[in-house]
Amino acid sequence: MQQFGQTVSEMMTRVRIPNMRWADIVEILLIAFLVYHIMIWVKNTRAYSFLRGVLVIIAFVIFAYVFEMNTIIWIVENFAGLAVTAIVIILQPELRNAMEELGQKNLLSSVLWFDSGEDEGGRFSDKTVSEIVRACSSMAKVKTGALIVIECNTPLGEYERTGIDIDAIVTSQLLINIFEKNTPLHDGAVIIRGDRVVSATCYLPLSDNKLDKDLGTRHRAGVGISEVTDSLTIIVSEETGAISVASKGKLIRSVDAAGLKDELVRIQDKNASASRRGILLPWIGRDRDE
Repeated sequence: MQQFGQTVSEMMTRVRIPNMRWADIVEILLIAFLVYHIMIWVKNTRAYSFLRGVLVIIAFVIFAYVFEMNTIIWIVENFAGLAVTAIVIILQPELRNAMEELGQKNLLSSVLWFDSGEDEGGRFSDKTVSEIVRACSSMAKVKTGALIVIECNTPLGEYERTGIDIDAIVTSQLLINIFEKNTPLHDGAVIIRGDRVVSATCYLPLSDNKLDKDLGTRHRAGVGISEVTDSLTIIVSEETGAISVASKGKLIRSVDAAGLKDELVRIQDKNASASRRGILLPWIGRDRDE
């Protein structure tokens, strides 16, 4: 036992703990803050999907190096610089938007609360679900055409900028008034983020897939935005009053109020939101509950 103690003492004498200055602590905190916000930026832009593709390519390159696939290694070594330039060009809109948001962001609140942009009820509240269902049901009865896009994980900022800023709480009266015929805002799509209507009269990409001939531009736009993002789109037909839902490039037609509510609850994602808060910020959740 005494010999073991001597061995531990000798090991401890060999361990050198560097002297930590205040500047070193501040530097560590700044790097952690920077890395955190880069991760949040990547997650909240289309760069997230792009990054996953890059990781697949990196894994393929590592595989080639391990098994000495010389031709692939030669291609990688000669085109690496070109690939970096291509990445910068592809992500140019996201990089520009990130710089703009950095100048507008409240950094102090980000540091203190690490706000993820989601409330305690998931992506949006139960009240928002009810208001959307009520509005769509009312518009369907009187055959008022509507196109509502609900943002999920993929940001819709580039489509939001094509419309007119609204930034108002989601209510059935607001949605009905926006899509009322012969009003300035009825043409185009409404984008909903969380519990707010952020923009109206937005232009959406049209789907190139073959749809039924009785479906018009509104349905093609609803399917089109669901093909390039993970959003949920609700379409109310002006001709028949039928409610359709587009998600992941697929169109579900003739959805009743109960079915529409089920789709909204599915993307509301309450459980995942609660799980993330429990893992990342358990103490904040307890303080709010108390």
